[in-house]
Amino acid sequence: MMNVLLIGNGGREHALAWKITQSKKVSQLYISPGNAGTGKLGVNVNLNLSDLVAIKTFILLHKIDMVIVGPEAPLVDGLHDQFLSDEDLKLIPVIGPVKKGAMLEGSKDFANAFMKKYDIPTADYQTFTKETLQKGMDYLESQKPPYVLKADGLAAGKGVLILDSLEEAQAELESMLAGEKFGAASQKVVIEEFLDGIELSVFILTDGDSYKILPEAKDYKRIGEGNSGLNTGGMGSVSPVPFADKQFMEKVEQKIIKPTVEGLKAENINYKGFIFFGLIKVGNEPYVIEYNVRMGDPEAESVIPRIKSDIMDLFIGVAEGTLDSKSIEIDKRHTAAVFMVSGGYPESYGKGFLIHGLEKVTNSIVFHAGTSIDELNQKVFTNGGRVLAVCAYANSMEKALETAYENVRRLSFQNMYYRKDIGFDLK
Repeated sequence: MMNVLLIGNGGREHALAWKITQSKKVSQLYISPGNAGTGKLGVNVNLNLSDLVAIKTFILLHKIDMVIVGPEAPLVDGLHDQFLSDEDLKLIPVIGPVKKGAMLEGSKDFANAFMKKYDIPTADYQTFTKETLQKGMDYLESQKPPYVLKADGLAAGKGVLILDSLEEAQAELESMLAGEKFGAASQKVVIEEFLDGIELSVFILTDGDSYKILPEAKDYKRIGEGNSGLNTGGMGSVSPVPFADKQFMEKVEQKIIKPTVEGLKAENINYKGFIFFGLIKVGNEPYVIEYNVRMGDPEAESVIPRIKSDIMDLFIGVAEGTLDSKSIEIDKRHTAAVFMVSGGYPESYGKGFLIHGLEKVTNSIVFHAGTSIDELNQKVFTNGGRVLAVCAYANSMEKALETAYENVRRLSFQNMYYRKDIGFDLK
C-alpha cells in the first residue's frame, strides 16, 4: 500500500485523484494544493513548490512513496531533477519528466528543432527574438495567411495567436517580442506555417523505453460557440474521436509516437510520464502542432474515465521501467466533458460565488477545476476561471453529450457560462 502525493489543483488533478483512489495499491492520497473536489478523495495540503525543504519535510514525515505531477510548470522548473539530486528523495519515483524532457512543452523552439531532427511531421517554422524582429517582420511578409505566432515558453495555453491580417500579425509580433506581451515566455517567438485540418489530442504514458497509448480525445479551446473568440484552457472534450480510426492511429504511432520516444532516448533523456501530442489531421496525414509533457486539461476529464485498468499499476510500471509488462484496458463507451466557466473568462472574472446543484447531478461525474470549500458548512464556491467539468458516459457521443448537458443545467453559480456546442464538428 502506497502513500501518494499528487501535485496540482485543476480538473485534470481531480480526474487523476478520482482514478488513483480507485486503486487497491493506495492507502493515502495527498493533493497539493487541490480543490474542493480533490478534498473529498484525499487530503489537500498547501506546499510551496519552490521550497524544496518544505516539500522534503512533508514527504519524509508522511512516508510518501510516489509523487505524481499534474501541471507542466513544476516539471519545466525542474522539480523531478531536484528529487534526483537529493540523497533522501532520489529513490522516490516522480511521474513527470526531468527538466530537459519538459522542454518539449517549455520551449516551442526546442520542440520544433527536436521534430526536425527526428523527422516527425510538423509545420515549417522559424524562430525570432527581439534582436531579429525585423527579420521576423520580413518573414511574415513571405508567408501566406493565416499567420501562426507562438510564444516560445509557457503562457498558460494563451501564447498561440492565429491571425488573418499581415498588419495584425506584424503588430502582434512586435508586441510579443518588443512589448513582452507574454513576459519571459515571448522572448522568443516561433512563426509557423498554418496547417489546415481538424485537430485531436493523443496521449501516451511512457517509462522512457516502452509506452502505452491512452484514449484519444478532441478538445474545444475557444470561448465562443463555433470555435470563435479567445483561446481558453479548454471548454470541453469528447473521447473517442470518430475520425481517428485504426489506420489513422497506426500512422500516428509509426510517424509520431515511436520516433518521439526513440528521439528522447537518443538524446539521453530518461522520460517518465505522460506525453500529450496535439495533432492535426491534414488530408489523411497526422502532423504535430505541439507537445505537452502532462495530461491535457480538459481532455483528462474525458480520457481518464475511459481507462479501466488500475492507474497506479501503470504508474508503478513507469517508475520501475516495467511498463511493457503491464496491460491497459480501455472502456469502449464514449465520454463527453463540458466545462462551466466564470463569466468574463478568459479575461477578468469574479470569484467566490456559491455553487448550487452539486447534489442534483446523476449519471455523471463532476470534476472540480477552480473551486474552494467552506469546511464549516461544506458549501462550495467558485475559485477560478474554469470552475467545473461534467463528464458522462454513453454508447454514443451524442448520448454522452446529452447526459452531460442535462446535468450542466442542474448546476448554477453567478455569471456561469458554458458552450452548448461541444462535439459540433464531429456530428
